[in-house]
Amino acid sequence: MAVFDAIRWTTRGLISSTCRPTVIGLENVPQDGPFIVAPNHLSFLDSVIVQALMPRPVAFFAKAEYFTTKGVKGAVMKSFFEAVGSIPVERGEQAASVQALKTLLDILESGKGIGIYPEGTRSRDGILYRGRTGVGWLALTTGAPVIPVGLIGTEKLQPADKNAVRPQHFTMKVGEPLYFDKTGPDHSLPARREVTDKIMDAIALLSGQDRSASYNQSKSVD
Repeated sequence: MAVFDAIRWTTRGLISSTCRPTVIGLENVPQDGPFIVAPNHLSFLDSVIVQALMPRPVAFFAKAEYFTTKGVKGAVMKSFFEAVGSIPVERGEQAASVQALKTLLDILESGKGIGIYPEGTRSRDGILYRGRTGVGWLALTTGAPVIPVGLIGTEKLQPADKNAVRPQHFTMKVGEPLYFDKTGPDHSLPARREVTDKIMDAIALLSGQDRSASYNQSKSVD
């Protein structure tokens, strides 16, 4: 835990000093118990940003290659992603798959926080795409509050298809918790769809993005 906290605080300090972000609404994160963070997704760095700036740890999925790359760079990446609570997922595996959702479910049932991108993958054109219903399944199954998050400007930190990271100001808006009745795993697809749509509406209000009624498609997992 000490190493985890040290890495999180160091990353938070680095982001704060180089990017000087505007962060609004951290008081909306529950002080205890399980919670689900649901952000829009614009950049490879979004998970790192949310994990570093949130007042409580948040577990996100991360590409398995970040844990298996060889050499010094690989060792550094593995240490970082393990320390911030990231969960390895194989490239091409849908983050909303049954097994992946069960992994997140286990974390929530232990009273901790998880992060899930309802869009599934990052938006390369800045549009907010239709949410996939995995987040609705988690909310209804566990009854954990959903914390919508609007990220604004994070795509400028590392533009698509660029390796270099450029410090830029960005904004993270944390919305008020959304509560849904706990039904357990036995609920209908229309119920998951309704919950997911409400979460996406909240994200849209925070991020101010134009929206698409279509799903975002990608060959890789961001």
